[in-house]
Amino acid sequence: MIDVLAGACLVVGSLLALIAGIGLVRFPDVLTRMHAATKPQTLGVLLVLLGLALRVEDRSALTVIALAAIFQLVTAPVSAHMLGRAALRAGHIDRSRLTHDDLADESS
Repeated sequence: MIDVLAGACLVVGSLLALIAGIGLVRFPDVLTRMHAATKPQTLGVLLVLLGLALRVEDRSALTVIALAAIFQLVTAPVSAHMLGRAALRAGHIDRSRLTHDDLADESS
């Protein structure tokens, strides 16, 4: 049963990472690419790590897996935020497509 659950986590996580990669190539602008780079990719990596944690024989490796998951959860949102602000300041975002712009006063 654990093998089936671990395999399902690995397959679904890999598919989510693949979808994130396709989104990076196919989406037209910075904000949608940023969304594709963070949302499904983060969940995909976490599912792969969960599948790995279920199958690992050496329990001391769980510490490394947990650290990788924590770093993924901490760094992905911060990098997406910084990328979005840099793109906004550099003028690579079409402001007419935004429904709400909290930074309108700051960057104009």
